[in-house]
Amino acid sequence: MTMERPFSHVNAEGELRMVDVSDKAPTRRRAEASCRVVTSVDLAALPERADGLGARHAARVAGVLAAKRTDELIPLCHSLELSDVDVRVTPIEGGLAVAATVTATQRTGVEMEALTACAVAALSLIQAIGEVDPTAHVEGLALDAKEGGRSDAWGRSVPEGPEPGAR
Repeated sequence: MTMERPFSHVNAEGELRMVDVSDKAPTRRRAEASCRVVTSVDLAALPERADGLGARHAARVAGVLAAKRTDELIPLCHSLELSDVDVRVTPIEGGLAVAATVTATQRTGVEMEALTACAVAALSLIQAIGEVDPTAHVEGLALDAKEGGRSDAWGRSVPEGPEPGAR
């Protein structure tokens, strides 16, 4: 893979910097990301907590909260006011699919927020099932699609297999 343009987060001296987006017009931005939590445990057989707040619900909330705090977790990310964060956790063969869609009207994209939402939701699930399956792990964290901004719409080809979540 050849680089057609330099990294935007590196200045002429090779130092990290935050990208200046002050001259960009705010536009509607949307990003979708996904990953899988792989486990050997039959999750459908596990009871939900008695208060009704099961691991999948907790993971969705964790993902939303993480998306809102991405600028605190990932160096050089801009602080963004998000319009919507939707995190979905779907049982699939061999585990759980995690998918996130983040929307905002901003000067910069929301790709990192969607990826962070997926990652933290997946980690929340790992924590919840770790006692019954210490080998549970996360696979395939990826940006699936984005809209808005200079490059407008982009999407990757998703390999055949279980859908990461309802889109």
